[in-house]
Amino acid sequence: MEKRPPTLGEFLIDNQNSFPYATGELSRLLNSIRLAAKMVNHEVNKAGLVDITGAVDSVNIQGEQQQKLDVYANEVFTKTLVNREIICGLASEEEDSYVTVPGFDKSHRNKYVVLIDPLDGSSNIDVNAPVGTIFSIYRRVSPVGTPVTEEDFLQPGNLQVSAGYILYGTSTIMVFTTGNGVHGFTLNPALGTYILSHPNMKIPPNGNIYSVNEGKYAHFPQGVKKYIKYCQQEEGDRPYTSRYIGALVADVHRNILKGGIFLYPQSSQAENGKLRLLYECNPMAFLIEQAGGRASDGHRRIMEIKPTELHQRVPFIAGSEEMVDKAEEFMKEA
Repeated sequence: MEKRPPTLGEFLIDNQNSFPYATGELSRLLNSIRLAAKMVNHEVNKAGLVDITGAVDSVNIQGEQQQKLDVYANEVFTKTLVNREIICGLASEEEDSYVTVPGFDKSHRNKYVVLIDPLDGSSNIDVNAPVGTIFSIYRRVSPVGTPVTEEDFLQPGNLQVSAGYILYGTSTIMVFTTGNGVHGFTLNPALGTYILSHPNMKIPPNGNIYSVNEGKYAHFPQGVKKYIKYCQQEEGDRPYTSRYIGALVADVHRNILKGGIFLYPQSSQAENGKLRLLYECNPMAFLIEQAGGRASDGHRRIMEIKPTELHQRVPFIAGSEEMVDKAEEFMKEA
């Protein structure tokens, strides 16, 4: 009889010893994220049937209009992670500041902090397009036994213990790394369990897909414009195919599987880019590097940038190694 692929729970148990500082705490933390993702997935799948689509009368710390599902997803992940007494602190893209886990003396003895984008691409909900969740996990740097500080969250990406995303699309898939490769688990809705569907994911070293919001072309730096024109030229394996979904999780997931490059560069409208270093760029960079790709701000490795604030933005270029190398060449020339 052919052996069935493991569930996420079985995989975490079987690979416990390969996790950094293996104590079981990280496994329980990933299990909590899995549970919260199932709850968000259930609500996403009801969009159009219940009053969960559209905007609410509030904006987040970035000044962006919040969608109803933004608020819901943020509450679900926050409550699930905080109430299970696994972490000592949480920072969300939707919140002004970080949260110290309250009410539990022992929470100050926990080792991990989580940074999360609860619902990436939430404006896609109203048109039934893919959305996602992105998470990043660090070991605290403040003394165990004391409340967390901002420094626990302002760590460079190369110190991440784990990172991942959940893509809510035609199927729901949870992809994560603990520094030993990238693995994807697809949710079986009939059983309510995640099954290993994409073991040891590897991004091809080259590809023929470029993902960028070309509507902002006029606002991009000259080096980015030249690279886009390079992608469109008919020569060799070019022109490349343009694919842009508008949800970072969906665009990066496709490019990991098929090979490609994702660009959200700086522009005259957003001098530092739009994507958040801590909630989006660092976790995606960790995953892409673990899959064999590269992630850069156009000039330096994303995961070596020392954060200075919780909601810091940076330009983001990531994907197949050879494609990112070529993009950087154009940016150095400009």
